[in-house]
Amino acid sequence: MPPRSRPEVLFPIFAPVTALKGVGPRIGKHIERLAGEQIVDLLWHLPTGIVDRRYSPALQDLEPGRVATLELKIGRHHPPPVNNRRIPYRIDCSDATGEITLVYFHGRKDYLTGALPEGETRLVSGTAELYDGRLQMTHPDMVARPDERETVMRVQPVYPLTEGLSQNVLGKAIAGAVERAPELPEWLDPAFRSGRGWDDWRASLHAAHSPEGGKDLLPGTNARMRLAYDEILASQLAISLVRAHVRRQPGRPTAGDGHLRERVRAALPFALTGSQEAAIADITGDMAGDHRMLRLLQGDVGSGKTVVALMAMLTAVEAGRQAALMAPTEILAQQHHATIAPLAEAAGVACVLLTGRDKGKARAGLLERLASGEVPIVVGTHALFQDDIAFEDLALAVVDEQHRFGVHQRMLLADKGKDVDVLLMTATPIPRTLMLAAYGDLDESQLRDKPAGRKPVRTTTASIERLDDAVAGVRRQIESGGKVFWVCPLVEESETADVAAATARHAALQQRFGERVGLVHGRMSGKEKDGVMARFAGADQPALDILVATTVIEVGVDVPDATVMVIEHAERFGLAQLHQLRGRIGRGSREATCLLLFGREIGETARERLRVLRETDDGFEIAEQDLRLRGAGDVLGTRQSGLPEFRLVDLDAHSELLAIARDDARLIVERDPELKSARGNALRTLLYLFERDAAVRYARTG
Repeated sequence: MPPRSRPEVLFPIFAPVTALKGVGPRIGKHIERLAGEQIVDLLWHLPTGIVDRRYSPALQDLEPGRVATLELKIGRHHPPPVNNRRIPYRIDCSDATGEITLVYFHGRKDYLTGALPEGETRLVSGTAELYDGRLQMTHPDMVARPDERETVMRVQPVYPLTEGLSQNVLGKAIAGAVERAPELPEWLDPAFRSGRGWDDWRASLHAAHSPEGGKDLLPGTNARMRLAYDEILASQLAISLVRAHVRRQPGRPTAGDGHLRERVRAALPFALTGSQEAAIADITGDMAGDHRMLRLLQGDVGSGKTVVALMAMLTAVEAGRQAALMAPTEILAQQHHATIAPLAEAAGVACVLLTGRDKGKARAGLLERLASGEVPIVVGTHALFQDDIAFEDLALAVVDEQHRFGVHQRMLLADKGKDVDVLLMTATPIPRTLMLAAYGDLDESQLRDKPAGRKPVRTTTASIERLDDAVAGVRRQIESGGKVFWVCPLVEESETADVAAATARHAALQQRFGERVGLVHGRMSGKEKDGVMARFAGADQPALDILVATTVIEVGVDVPDATVMVIEHAERFGLAQLHQLRGRIGRGSREATCLLLFGREIGETARERLRVLRETDDGFEIAEQDLRLRGAGDVLGTRQSGLPEFRLVDLDAHSELLAIARDDARLIVERDPELKSARGNALRTLLYLFERDAAVRYARTG
C-alpha cells in the first residue's frame, strides 16, 4: 500500500511495474533490475537514441542498409529440416514491385505462422540487405497488422537495455507508463515557466519520450530542461525544508573559556594553519549562536580536520557538556581515537572508543559513564546510533566521511541530545556544483593549506608490463626501511572478483618476499583487518613491510613509515579515489612515491585522469576535474556518495538550474513554510513524485 500521505493522484504511477499491460513477473524482474520496481521509475528512464521507421518505399525503390517499414504480402514459409537447426527459417514475401525473404535463425514455427500468416498482408520493419543479389531481411524488428501503421511508422525511441529485455518490450512498457502519468497541478512559478518557454510536466514527459530527431535527445531541449528542473527543485526544496527545521530548533549557545584548547595547542608539535584557525573560528562562532549548527568541514587528505574537530569538541567540554565523533568504519574510528585521545589527555579530558565490538560488561560500563556525563568525549562507529546509548548532555556531534551517511542518519545522531550542533567532515572535497546539489543545507568551511612538514608525494605512471621493475623498486624501498601499500585493481562491481585479484597478487608477492607481505580486503572481519593493519603499522609482531589491499584502505589509515603506493590498473579508479589512496603515504619524514600502473586497453578519459593526478595534488582541483571527466554519480565512489540520485539531471548541462532552484526553494520556504498555498500544495505533490517524502514532514505544521 502507498503511504497514506501520498496524494491519490500519484497512485497509478506508484504501482509495481507488473501492473502494466504485457509486463509479467519474468519481464518485471528485468525491468526492476534496469530502472526500478515502480511504474514511476520507467518515466525517468529516458531514451538515448532513435530509430526512424517512417521510410516506407516499394521494394523496387528500397535502399539496402536503411531502416524501412514495408507493406508485404506473406508468401510461403520454409521451416528448416527438424534435425538441422543451423539452417534458418525463411519466409517469402512480396509487393507489387518485387520480392524479399525474411530470415529467422532458431525461429519458432508456431510463433512465426501466427505472426506472419501465409496469404495475409503485414507491415514489416527492419534493415534489409542484398544477399546473392536478392533482398533479404534478417530478424525484422517489428511485425504488425496494416491497421497498426501509426504505431509502427514513427520515430521510435531507443532506451538503455539490460539482459533479457528487447527494445520492443521495454518501449511498450515505458509507453504504458507515460500514458498512466496523470495531469498534476503546476508547481513552477508561472512567470519563470513562460520565460523559459516550458510546457507543463505531463506534456514535457511525453515530449522527452517521443523524440522526433537526434536533437530531441540533447539535455538542453525544453522538455528535458523542464524535467531536470523539477527534479532539482524537489531536491533543493527537501534540503531547504530540512535546513529550516534545523534552524527553527532553538539551539543552546555553547561557549567555552578556551582553557582546554590552549592546553592542546601547547601539546601540539606544530602551529595550526591559517585555514584551520579560520575553521575553528567559524565553528566556535556557530556553537555560541542561538541556532543549531549544521556545518561541513571540507579538507584535503592530511589537512588536519581531526585537530579542528577536537577543538570543537573541547569547546563543548569547556561548557560542561559532551561531544561525539562518528566514523564509518572501525579502522577509521580507531585512527581518530588514536589521534585525539593523547591530545585530550594532555588537556586532562577523558576520550573513549565505542564500536560494535564492545560487548557485555565492558560495554555496559562504558554506556553508564556516558549517561552519567563522566566521559565527556566519545569516538565511535554507527554503534553510536543505537537506542541503548544515552548521553547526559550531548552538545556536539561530529560525523566523519559524511558522504557515507544519509541525512536521516546524521539527524539520528543529532537527536541523541537536546539542540545538538552537527559538524560534518569529508576528506573527499566536493565540487561546487555538487555542493549546491547535495549539501545546500550546510554552512561550509574549507581547509586549503597543507600542514607544515607535509612533503609532496612524487607521482609516476608506467605500463603494467613493467611490473617486474615495480617489484624491484619495492625491494629497494623495504631494504632501506620503508613500507609499501600495493593496491589491487577494481575488477568489476563485484567484491568477490576484487578479493580474488588481491589474493592472487598477495600470493605472487609472498613468493618474492616471504612472510613480510600482508593482505586486507572487504571480506575479512573487522578483527582480522585490524590485526593485519597493526602489524603493518609496526604496533604488533611479526611486522609486515608490504600490505596488499583492495580499496578498504582508501580512507584514514595512517602509517608514517609507508613511503610507496603501487596502484595496479589505476585506469579503473576514479580521480578522487586515486587521490585518496595517494594520501595514505608521505605522512612521515621520508620522500614518498605513488606509482600508477595502467593496462594495455587504456582509454582517453583514463589517460586524462592519470595526467591530472601527475600534475596536481590539490584535492579541490582534482574534485572539479573528476566531476568533469566522470559525471556526478561516481564522483564520491561507487554510488555510495549520499548525493541525491539524480535520474533526469545532467549536472554538466543543467548546472545553471541548480542555483535558480536553490533560490526558488529558499524563497518558497520563507514565504510558505507550511506549503499551504495553492503552489505549496502542488510542491508537496512534487516532493512525493520524486520520493522526497521524508522532507514533507519538515514543512511546518500549525
